[in-house]
Amino acid sequence: MRITSFFTLLLLGLFIVSCGGATETMENVAEDAMDKAGETMDKAGDMMSGEAVTISPMPATQEFPDAAITDWQYKGGKFMYTTTGYEFAQQTPDADALMCANSGKGQHAHLIINNEPYIAKYEPTFEQALPDGDHYILTFLSRSYHESIKTDAAHRAVMATVKDGAFASTTDIEEPMLFYSRPKGSYVGKANTENIMLDFYPVNVTLGEDGYMVKAEVNGKESFDITEWRPFYLKGLPMGENTVKLTLMKDGKAVEAPLNPVTRTFTVEALPTGE
Repeated sequence: MRITSFFTLLLLGLFIVSCGGATETMENVAEDAMDKAGETMDKAGDMMSGEAVTISPMPATQEFPDAAITDWQYKGGKFMYTTTGYEFAQQTPDADALMCANSGKGQHAHLIINNEPYIAKYEPTFEQALPDGDHYILTFLSRSYHESIKTDAAHRAVMATVKDGAFASTTDIEEPMLFYSRPKGSYVGKANTENIMLDFYPVNVTLGEDGYMVKAEVNGKESFDITEWRPFYLKGLPMGENTVKLTLMKDGKAVEAPLNPVTRTFTVEALPTGE
């Protein structure tokens, strides 16, 4: 319907110009009609060629109602997690059914330091160097396919002061913030590239139609307004390098919050010929 209406405007504009009596205003109308028709045809061409990226909610995933980080420390250059209701290095039961990238190493913690990509750790104690100073740190328990467990008990979000490989002090983050999790790294082969999970972690934020929302921009072309905290599938991503930019928004404007917005680049690859 939209394509037809633009062609009608286009033909009308061309007819007016061809009569020789077109005013400057009429010429502008014709030019606008041609521009809009071209934009619409470009979008239609993308959809028909399968190049348009789409976003859709992932199916409901395995719940972890009792998962909790009961103690979390950093000293001697090591992070130490004490958890209940959760097992590191185990496959999440519904991993095969979701048809998206899954870690063969199993369930793990995501550790996000400032605006850096997350670090995945498959055991509750591990070495990790941190420079002295103040750092925004988010950690959460993750399913084997990298989706965060979205409960208060299964995460920690702090502003930490680090000194000599240990937390000198930590305070809970109080301001609204948005942390990027997935996509990340490289995705290879149909099983991993057909459905690519988009996952993020808002802190001190409730998403909704009339409040905060997340704006997801893909490759600087498609833009999606997300008003629900849940994982999504990105489909139709082109092979090669892709970029996702996430912005925490409120009332149509970017929220003035630390580390907002955040952009990540990742790659999508077909299997080599013969594999």
